[in-house]
Amino acid sequence: MNILPFPLQLALGLVVLTAAVYDFRFRRIPNWLNLSGLILGFGLNLFCFHWQGALIALEGLLIAAAIYLPLYLLRGMGAGDVKLMAAVGAIAGPGHWLAILLATALAGGVAGAVYARVKGRFTEVCYNLYFILKDIVHFRQPHKTNPQLDFRNPAALRMPHGVIIAVGCFAILAFEHSNPKLLSTLVP
Repeated sequence: MNILPFPLQLALGLVVLTAAVYDFRFRRIPNWLNLSGLILGFGLNLFCFHWQGALIALEGLLIAAAIYLPLYLLRGMGAGDVKLMAAVGAIAGPGHWLAILLATALAGGVAGAVYARVKGRFTEVCYNLYFILKDIVHFRQPHKTNPQLDFRNPAALRMPHGVIIAVGCFAILAFEHSNPKLLSTLVP
């Protein structure tokens, strides 16, 4: 995996930074931003990699949707988060997107644990994780067993995932610049 070309880095940074600000402030990610990210992803990949770029953008979008859409269907996150990650996939392509996914998951896990601890709900969150896994193994939707597991429930402990996605993206961009050869060995 090569370093993401500068126009794609710039587009990725602008899209996720804007999403982070909107999600932190309004707790939503606007559709116009997600659509702009998709258009930028396809357009800039075409510009940088010619016709192969369209395939790169499509693969990134499809992998992101395949991984994030089930989380939305299980009511673990909002549709804006799914659309944002699809746009990130279209911009970054499949290899970079998988690295971003890992960084986002790590950042989200740490931020979630700290946030739950600060809110005094760490033990409850640990039990909820157990019940989520148990329900998924038994092919049940966790939010039907426990309504608090539905992100739309006012009692649910929620964080702006757009901010976490931005942290994951910027972490990978920074890591890529400091260790370009190491990242290429970690992610295909």
